[in-house]
Amino acid sequence: METNRIRWGILGAARVNERLLPAIVEAGNSRLVAIASRRSGAAAETLAKYAPCFRDSVTVHETLEALLDDGQVQAVYLPMANHEHAEWALRAIAKGKHVLIEKPMALRVADIDAIEQAAKKAGVTVMEGFMYRFHPQHARIQAIIASGLIGEVRAVHAHYSFMMRPARMYRLAQDTANGGGAMWDIGPYAVHSSRLWFNTPPQAVSAIAKYAESGADITTSGIIDFGNGRHARFDVSFECSRQSEYTILGDKGGVKCHAAWQLPGDVPFISWWTDDGQSCTEKLPVANHFNLEIEHFCECVLNGKKPLLTFDDARANCAVINAALQSAAEGRTIRLSQ
Repeated sequence: METNRIRWGILGAARVNERLLPAIVEAGNSRLVAIASRRSGAAAETLAKYAPCFRDSVTVHETLEALLDDGQVQAVYLPMANHEHAEWALRAIAKGKHVLIEKPMALRVADIDAIEQAAKKAGVTVMEGFMYRFHPQHARIQAIIASGLIGEVRAVHAHYSFMMRPARMYRLAQDTANGGGAMWDIGPYAVHSSRLWFNTPPQAVSAIAKYAESGADITTSGIIDFGNGRHARFDVSFECSRQSEYTILGDKGGVKCHAAWQLPGDVPFISWWTDDGQSCTEKLPVANHFNLEIEHFCECVLNGKKPLLTFDDARANCAVINAALQSAAEGRTIRLSQ
């Protein structure tokens, strides 16, 4: 049996498999061995669509439980509906599986606590799936900030949006309490890519939102207060054109990521400028952040390394999202416990 590859099972036939399934197949330290779905024929259809050459070597399970009972599966990718993440992560951990949970890890901080405790007890690796974080463009931005070029970070503005299409209306089927809406779908990116550049935890959140009849938010905008005049503004929406950018402003200049959602083959570029007149647009090498995410997770499992994305990070992101939703619903600023 292979000892230099992690054997994966995919727990669901969600749309995100368009990117994640090929990444599991292509990563040098992983191998896809199983896929399952509760929808009859959906798992086989997903496999045939995104990895047709592997139809004869990958087991298709007709139930999610069967995949978790599959002894060949070492790690599970969990792309299910947001409100199901905690339940199925705990089920997978109970079966001794490592788990990569598509963002958000869970809808409540208490559920993340439970997942962490179960993972420690079972001795398995668990990570929240923020693929964007593994793209080298963000490391380049970190290097620019660390160099002192733009000075101390004072503000971040993050925009994430796309126009809602009929095929994606399921994102509005549940209310926000059950993981529906923009804040739980693309809000995690906005909050995460805002928090990333501050060295202190957020103190308070204020937000406004527009809602669908289901109680899901269609658009949410807000401000995250990091104290001492430092803040992040975020806008997430299902009724604006596609965008996934953030701008960081320091006291000497700024830097911008023009597209956090990089597609395979996209040429990434970032821009920076300073108050003394310097400016530059840098083109960076093409990279597939989905593949890099899978490779990183497998490396952590194989070598006992701590994942880049920690439980503390997942808790912090979850707390800000919940605070933003509470603020929008109640029309007041929500302070975060320190």
